[in-house]
Amino acid sequence: MSKLYRFIPVAVFACIAGFLVFGLSNDPSHLPSAVVGKPLPEFHLIDVEDERKLISQAELEGDYALINFWGTWCQACHVEHPFLLELAAEGVMIYGVDYKDQLAPAKRWLQELGNPYQRVIFDARGSLGFDMGVTGAPETFLIDPNGIILHRYQGVLDQRVWSSQFQPLISQ
Repeated sequence: MSKLYRFIPVAVFACIAGFLVFGLSNDPSHLPSAVVGKPLPEFHLIDVEDERKLISQAELEGDYALINFWGTWCQACHVEHPFLLELAAEGVMIYGVDYKDQLAPAKRWLQELGNPYQRVIFDARGSLGFDMGVTGAPETFLIDPNGIILHRYQGVLDQRVWSSQFQPLISQ
């Protein structure tokens, strides 16, 4: 019986190592999203550029569009921003969600770096982000003309991701 106790630490170590290997083999940017295939959640949030105006989910319907969650505090959003400006210049409809941020820095960001967004939704508390399952910024969703969420991507949107994950869905 005492010899059996010697193998307990080895067995525990093997179990922990197995869980670690399993966890490291999964890419967190490929986590499934509970909102893909569902309509945009209802919301009424203020416009960053005109705080007196409310924006609702109905305003985002009518065409294929991207919904991009970003924040001035997000370093990866700084990297992504020039590509969003390129997409907007090509006619891609992009709506921004200033996520868990402050209004004054967000306005300054858009004035200094350019604004690729049709409208910019101010989600200071993260309520829209919560409803859409956002885990961080940047995070980008593709919606169809009926407001159905077709795709979610977490991370910096660049030409490679755009070409491989978003354009094929729009072309279908």
